[in-house]
Amino acid sequence: MMPMNPKQMKKMMKQMGIEMDEIEAEEVVIVTKGEELVFKNPSVVRITAKGVETFQISGSYETRERLVISDEDVRLVMEQAGVSEEEARKALEEAKGDIAEALLKLTEE
Repeated sequence: MMPMNPKQMKKMMKQMGIEMDEIEAEEVVIVTKGEELVFKNPSVVRITAKGVETFQISGSYETRERLVISDEDVRLVMEQAGVSEEEARKALEEAKGDIAEALLKLTEE
C-alpha cells in the first residue's frame, strides 16, 4: 500500500461519510469505579461515521484514586456528630472516607 498524505486521507474519508474534527481540549478525565485517568493537554479527535461519534484521546495521563462516599456514611456521620449533610460530607472527604476519623474531627471542634 502506498503512503497517503493527510489531505488525500481526509478526502477519502469524507467520501465514505466519515468526518474527523480536532478538539482543542485542556483536560480529559475518564472516571471509573475506583480511579480517574486525567489527561492534561491531550490530543482529542472526534470521528463521526454514520451518525455515531467516537472520540480518540492520546497523550500522557496520571491516575488518581477516586473517593466514593456513600449516602449511608454521610447520614451516619450526620446523626452521630449532629452536623449538616454538607459538614458531614466535607469531613468524610478530608478523612478519605474513614468514618471514625471524620467523627473525631467533627466532635473535637
